[in-house]
Amino acid sequence: MKVSDILRVKGNTLYTATPDEPLAKAIQIMSEKDIGSLVVMEHGDLVGMLTFREVIMTVVKNGGGVGTTLVRSAMDDHPLTCTSETDLDEVRRMMLDRHARYMPVMNQRMLMGVISFYDVAKAVVDSQNFENKMLKAYIRDWPEEDNSAS
Repeated sequence: MKVSDILRVKGNTLYTATPDEPLAKAIQIMSEKDIGSLVVMEHGDLVGMLTFREVIMTVVKNGGGVGTTLVRSAMDDHPLTCTSETDLDEVRRMMLDRHARYMPVMNQRMLMGVISFYDVAKAVVDSQNFENKMLKAYIRDWPEEDNSAS
């Protein structure tokens, strides 16, 4: 299974921020859209990722607020990325190694979408459920041995 399989099911709605917009505005968008991350784009290029992890770290660092902080000051400026052709096992390993909950999907320099650890876990579980159903159907339809000759 590949990342493209997740994007096909998930769709391609993307929410982005720019590095020079107020962090408070980005937090408001994340809250209104009920999303855990924003891709940070500048001049058409991926320059960072803003997740609730970075927001919380910034709030703590600022003594409980965000004040006039810009997205640039809070974002992860070296986000983990993958391509739509990356295998899901590789994505799981990458996300676990970096404790990443969200990963932008890039093809060349074009942003194709964002997948979450939840998306990956759901795809794996759905795939396993399908395989289990197929195995049970195969076993159910297996011809019984003829024991009359014994």
